[in-house]
Amino acid sequence: MPQYQSQSIPREKFMLMAVNLLHKAFVEAARTDAKNAFRDISESRDVNLATVRMEDQSTSRFRLMLDHSEYQGKLNYGAFRSSLGTLITNITQALRDEREVNVFNAQGDANTMIFGVTAVTLEDDKPNVMVLGADLGTAAGEVMLRLMYLDPKQFTAEEEVAVQRAGDEQRPA
Repeated sequence: MPQYQSQSIPREKFMLMAVNLLHKAFVEAARTDAKNAFRDISESRDVNLATVRMEDQSTSRFRLMLDHSEYQGKLNYGAFRSSLGTLITNITQALRDEREVNVFNAQGDANTMIFGVTAVTLEDDKPNVMVLGADLGTAAGEVMLRLMYLDPKQFTAEEEVAVQRAGDEQRPA
């Protein structure tokens, strides 16, 4: 029976692995395979991305899920691919620039996280925001990557407040 142990991977290395797996599954893959994977995750089924051999020779299975409950409009493969391409580009750029990426953990669960790099796209003049998350506590030797669309209003509300404050500061007394 295989022995499972926990291994700590630096955040940057983990994000690079995740981006490479997503790129391989949806950008490098044959269009039919990528569309089939999209169909599965869009129907709330998870898909197997790869089994990765770690530096200590243990293996980890990477799976993928999609939460599109906050997507604005009707999600199709083209819109998903646009969001994912933007997310891959933004994460890759953050890693190249060696920017500190915020990680948000689920309350009381350090094994569930969301990386603070967003991908904002417009489909039919509606903004959508995709992020990458991961659940490390699913099963021994398994990582569940989660692509999620977030409510774009939570981002525009902050921008509107900032613009309003800037406008208040410029008004004569």
